[in-house]
Amino acid sequence: MKFENTEAFARACDHADPLRTMRDRFSHPRLAPDGDPTLYFTGNSLGLMPNGVKEALEVELADWGRLGVEGHFEGTNPWYSYHERLTPSSARLVGAHDGEVVCMNSLTTNLHLLFVSFYRPTVQRFKIISEAKMFPSDRYLLETQVRYHGFDPDEAIVEVGPRDGSSIIEEADIIAAIEAHRDELALVFFGGVQYFTGQFFDIAAIAKAAHAADVPIGVDLAHAVGNVPLSLHDWNVDFAAWCTYKYLNGSPGNVGGAFVHERHATADLPRFGGWWGHDKERRFLMQPGFTPIPGAEGWQLSNAPVMGMAVLAASLALFDEVGMEALREKSLKLTGFLEFVFRDVMSRAGSVSLELITPSDASRRGCQLSVRMVGGDKALFDALTARGVVSDFREPDVVRLAPVPMYNSFMDVWRFGQVLEDVVRG
Repeated sequence: MKFENTEAFARACDHADPLRTMRDRFSHPRLAPDGDPTLYFTGNSLGLMPNGVKEALEVELADWGRLGVEGHFEGTNPWYSYHERLTPSSARLVGAHDGEVVCMNSLTTNLHLLFVSFYRPTVQRFKIISEAKMFPSDRYLLETQVRYHGFDPDEAIVEVGPRDGSSIIEEADIIAAIEAHRDELALVFFGGVQYFTGQFFDIAAIAKAAHAADVPIGVDLAHAVGNVPLSLHDWNVDFAAWCTYKYLNGSPGNVGGAFVHERHATADLPRFGGWWGHDKERRFLMQPGFTPIPGAEGWQLSNAPVMGMAVLAASLALFDEVGMEALREKSLKLTGFLEFVFRDVMSRAGSVSLELITPSDASRRGCQLSVRMVGGDKALFDALTARGVVSDFREPDVVRLAPVPMYNSFMDVWRFGQVLEDVVRG
């Protein structure tokens, strides 16, 4: 597509967009000084609220009031098996079989539970290879897991970072690190999309290298699920986990998801048990002796948080309706337009120096673009916010912008360009 930084071009793109009506199925904040809808570019942090969640919650609240405890089996959507409603949609989003996926707990909790099974260090093989500048929660996860097993994080955690002068981590360097440490390696663990730069890793290639070194691979999909096409089963990923409040619009801090490849479905792996992961046929016998359900459900601990899952179900229904293929097609155009508008504005910006640190190759990124304020501070972010642009700031000098194809428009991007030009011209 040949882009033009004009209002007419943006309006024409929106008119031709087959997903244009999805925007009206979300609640858009009005935080701008003039009361107009906010330019919301932070679905990579918290997605907008689907309009259907109120009705979904009212159904469950009505059943609670009408049925009390009997809602577990007699409700409109029986609570006993509520999490199973989310499985097919979630499996489609991550490219998995239904038995490989479960919605439970929260992201980092799920990763810790999965590490119990898949990070099994020995005196000889104890290292974890991961990305440099990973999301802090993942770093704390690695540090505490390593210490729990009696190792020094400085020795056990091997971070692969960008080459000098670059912000992108080359997959060739990741694969080389796996090979270099293969005799001491216990696990490979990466984000699907790097939270800081927005880089979309070639997980299939990394998984192949990890398995060649005879180690499992785990993936944090927080910034990938609902953002980029995923094929966890075919990529032979061993385990993964994700949150649902970013691109999946599941509400603040809502239930997370987990994936375990089917080859581990009945494996005798160490794990922490809970009654919801126990054999369904024997769950209410209240007897000792944990027998995990085959597949991802066997990693569950507790029964479903139904109200949160009701919100998520309403959002997942929209993904089923639209499909990731259509979302990805629009995302490539929408983020491509944002990059074009950004570069066009900056070509006339004079002394202001802003740098994109997200890959320009669209196949290596999701919808997020990260902008570094070279030699700057938080002033650009503050100026954008004051003019009604909701983005987010990451220390020390990066603004992240994510035009989400489910509810952002080409006019949003064009209007952002107008605001940016006003800001950089002072």
